[in-house]
Order: sequence, then C-alpha cells, then structure tokens
Amino acid sequence: MTEASPTSAPVPSGDPIRVGVYVCHCGGNISDIIDTKAVAAELAAHPNVAVSNDYMFMCSDPGQALIIDDIKANHINRVVVAACSPTLHELTFRKALQRAGLNPYLFEHVNIREQASWVHKGDHEGATRKAVRLVAAGVEKVVRQDELFPIKVGVEPHVVVVGGGVAGMSAAAALAGRGLGVTLVEKASALGGRVADLDRVYPTEESGADLVQNLTRQVQCHPKVAVRLGSEVVGLDGHVGKFTVTVRATAAAAQDPDHVVRAGAVVIATGFDHYRPAQGEHGFGQSPAVVTLPDFQSALRQCPASQSGLAYQGKPVRSIAFIHCVGSRQIDGVHPPQPDGKVNDYCSRTCCAATLHTIRQVQARFPDVNVYDLHKDIRTYGRGHEAIYEEASRAGALFLRFPDEEPPTFAASKDAKCAGVVTTRDILTWGEELEIPVDLVVLATGMVPRDIASLIDLRKLPVGTDRFLQEVHPKLRPVEMGVAGILLAGACQGPMDINEACTAAQTAAVKAAILLANPTIELDPFVAVVDPQRCDGCEKCLAECEYKGALTMADAVEAGATVRRAVVNPAMCVGCGACAAVCPPRAINVAGWTLDQFDAMVDAIVAEDVGALAHTECRPSARHIEFAMAGGGN
Repeated sequence: MTEASPTSAPVPSGDPIRVGVYVCHCGGNISDIIDTKAVAAELAAHPNVAVSNDYMFMCSDPGQALIIDDIKANHINRVVVAACSPTLHELTFRKALQRAGLNPYLFEHVNIREQASWVHKGDHEGATRKAVRLVAAGVEKVVRQDELFPIKVGVEPHVVVVGGGVAGMSAAAALAGRGLGVTLVEKASALGGRVADLDRVYPTEESGADLVQNLTRQVQCHPKVAVRLGSEVVGLDGHVGKFTVTVRATAAAAQDPDHVVRAGAVVIATGFDHYRPAQGEHGFGQSPAVVTLPDFQSALRQCPASQSGLAYQGKPVRSIAFIHCVGSRQIDGVHPPQPDGKVNDYCSRTCCAATLHTIRQVQARFPDVNVYDLHKDIRTYGRGHEAIYEEASRAGALFLRFPDEEPPTFAASKDAKCAGVVTTRDILTWGEELEIPVDLVVLATGMVPRDIASLIDLRKLPVGTDRFLQEVHPKLRPVEMGVAGILLAGACQGPMDINEACTAAQTAAVKAAILLANPTIELDPFVAVVDPQRCDGCEKCLAECEYKGALTMADAVEAGATVRRAVVNPAMCVGCGACAAVCPPRAINVAGWTLDQFDAMVDAIVAEDVGALAHTECRPSARHIEFAMAGGGN
C-alpha cells in the first residue's frame, strides 16, 4: 500500500497567505556577524509577510512557542525560519507547526549560519545583505508551497541481514529479540567471519571461537531467525517497508538455488578484508621472513604450548620487527596507489591495539625474543588500550618512530645470523638512522572494504571516498544509508573493533525495529510529480532516472485515444529532480521544490527591494501532487 494521508487540518483555500519570518541569533553564531534585527525588519516589508521577528534561540522551547502563538493568534499559515543547517532542526520546526494545527510542510528552513555568517566573518554588512536575500528567497518559495502529506507505505515485519559475522549475528539476535522475523544470509559455509580466526581478543582475552559460538547459538536456536549459509543476495527490489530480496545459493549448495524473501528493511553487515601488501612492499612476497599480522597470529595460535622457543616455518625467531600502518594512512607520492588510483589515506584504527596485543602474547610465551615496534605513532584509542602499550614497553619492546614520508625498508641478509635487516629513521632519537637485524618482519595490515560491488549496484548504495559504505550522517544518522530502509552494521561502514561493530549492529537493529513498529511507514513527500495534461510521453525522463521502478511509463486514455504518460512510484522516488531537469514541457516537478518555486527564489535573490516583490494572493493547485499520490506504488 502506498497512499497519501493528511497530518493536520488543511488551510482553507480562500485564506490569504500570511507568512511568519523568524530570524535566529544562534547564540551569537549568526548575530555576531549578521544584523538579525535588520534582516527581520527588511523582511517585514514583504507583501506576504505578516510577522517578522528575531530571537536568541529559535530551536528552544520559547522560540518554538513564539511560532505556535503567532500561528494561532495572528493566523500565520506559512513559516520561514532563518537559522542554522536544516539538518539539525528542520524537523524540530515542522513538529512545532504540527502542534499548532498547521500542515508541517508549509515551512521553509533558510540556512544563514553556514551559508552567510560563518563564511563572511570579515564582511558583516555583506553577510547581512546576503541573509536578507536568502530569507526573501525562502519567503517566495513558501508562498508558492502547497500543503503536502506524508507518503504511507505498508510494512513487512521481517528483516534481511546480509553477512554472518559478529555484527550480522548481533543484529539478527537483537531483531529477533524484538519480535521481528530475520533471514540471515552468509556467503561462507559457516557463521563467524573474521573473529572466528582469532585466538584471544583484547581486552577480555575471550576466545574468538567461544565468542562466535555463543552468537551462533543465539541465532540458530531462535525460532524467528532463518540462517542461509553458502548464499548471497542477488536481487534487491521494492522499497522501504516492502523489499523483495532474492537470495541465491552458491554452487556448493545442493538445492533451492533461489529464495525470495519479503522484508521491510535490510541490514548490511558484510565486514571487511585485510589489506594485502603489494609485491615488494617492505619485502613482502620477496622474502619468506616478511609476513602479515593475521598470518603471524595464525601461526602463533598453532604453536604448541610446550614449545620452548618461537619458530616460524621451521626457522627459529630471535628478533621480530613489527611495522605499523601497512595499507593505512598512505600518502600520495610516497605509497603506490591502489587499483582505483587512490591511496588508503584513512586510519584503520584497530591495528595498533592488535599489534600490541600480539607483542604481549610473544613476550608472555617467548620472553627471550627481541621485539621492535616501528610506527608513525601509536593510536591506542579504546578504553584500557593505552595499558597494553605500557605493558609491552615495560616488558622490553623497543619502540621506534619513523617519519610519515620515510617508511622502513627491508633487505634480505646474506648472513645466516639473521633473515634480513630493517632500515629506518627514528624521530625519537632526532632522526638517527638504524639498521636492525631481524629474523621476522610482521606487517600490521589495515582494513579495506570487502568487494561487494554487485550488492552496491543493486540499489546504487552510497560509498565514501574511503570505499566503505557511507552513512547519511556520522552523528545524526550513523547507521542509515541514503536508500531508505537499508541500514549498516559493523566494519562494512569503516574500520571498527569487535565491540564497536556489535554496538553498531545493535543500533541498526533498534532503528529497524522502530521503522517497522507500525503497520505503515510515513515518508517525506518530496518526490517527483507528473502533470498528465502536460506530459507528452517523450520518455526523456526515463533515461535520467537512476532508481529502478521509481519512474515508469503507462498507457492512459485521453479523448478516446491511448497515450503514454510518465508515472512516479512515490515510495521509490528519492526526489533528486533529474527527471524534472530534462522534461521539455515542464510536466514533472518535485513536490516542495517546483520549477516555479525555483524561478521565484532566483528572482528574490537578485531583487534590490524586498518590498517590491510581487504579492501572491493564491497558491498553485495541489492537483499534480494528488494525482501522483493516487497513482503511486505498491
């Protein structure tokens, strides 16, 4: 079901437009640069503005009350707030309008903090003039604004979780615990992911296998969780509330190759891969004495407890050099680029603690081994992680700090006394160059995003510059993606330790549970709308739409003839406006951002006198929006 539903009493169509303008001081963030009183005074001259005020904090309860009181007492039926970013408080003010009985979409939020005061600190007069024009443009837009109503879509109380590592299992267990059905899809033949390969995890020293076993038991024993191993997602159609997910078994699976799941939301928990050093990077691939940290940890785990001395591949190890930031914090011009031409300039965050934890294991089991730690700096950011650095130092590990632009080099030794020599400069000893004979070099490799290009392509999922999946906002919407109903859990979003990954998974589970708590979901109405009287069926809009199913063509009968007309599915449209930009007869608009509104905003920005702007007595018809909603999706 996709339909429109009013959220408040409509404004009588015969009422004159009365706009309330409210200019926020933002505690000085705006008023220290912009003359907010002057802005309010100039906007008061606009023929459609009935009330114009400035106030210290419009987002505060008294500030919201000022708007509500004016709506009730002064018959304000449009509101413009000039303040900070709409990302922070647009919803705050919409709810204030709703409490006053006004349609919450008869509102325009003008950003004069980031777009005026913060970027023109040296020109107070210019910033004030710019603010006046921005607010005037907001007024011109809102006077041409129709009442809008949320799009309602039905809900499937089921979630597909993609990835069966600790993040995916944590999300599945949390979702099932909240009464939602879950399908957990894992490409491998067993659950557990990377954590299953770990011997002990810091700081609890819990066995990685035990941790995985506990989570596996929770999901496999829960009646609301269906686990599909050896499977991957190959289809993701539909929209938030009603996704159709096609799960395909791998070649190793015996039967039921394709399985279709109906779900209201999807949680992606596909994890990460370890960086694989390039041939010759710090000697990797050229000498068997140069290994990655995961490979060394695996070998250390397999060392018998009774073994008296450390050996690697049958050769005794008396000294080890650990090199940090291999594959992380790379620098253009210093490190070779990755296949896409970029370097991994991000910090993988977990490598320092993982390296130090491994050093402590070596020191505890083989105290005679000399340990050298070569790093740019140590980033033990987690709670209690600094202690492991101090323990390693007290136990004899020698810490050497190399310059960012001069990573250590390794050369195989012709002397049988050692496997090779690591050469580095040490900032801690004023740039002294050191040559360290070692039997083993361990490269602390970082995290890189797993190759899930096929999954990304299914819904054009947003990817950050670091190639990890991108959330909407790291603080305000940390596990949500730009595609409604698709959530993130764990290291597919960026480097995380186990605790962070599980916390993110719990957050995603709570978000999904809230999203699917009611029989319907309300979506913002800012979607494309089509005027069938103007549409000529040219189909240019179809070529521009990147969202499968959002825009289609359908037959319609006009004057006894069958014609082709564009039809929008409002639940799948993201309101990008690409279709509107290429429509020759201007038959397509975005609700709340029509072409007429843009024209009026441009006119207001270039106008010299706010009071001279044309008086608008009537609003455009809502017929286009009503048609779009009535012809919406499933």
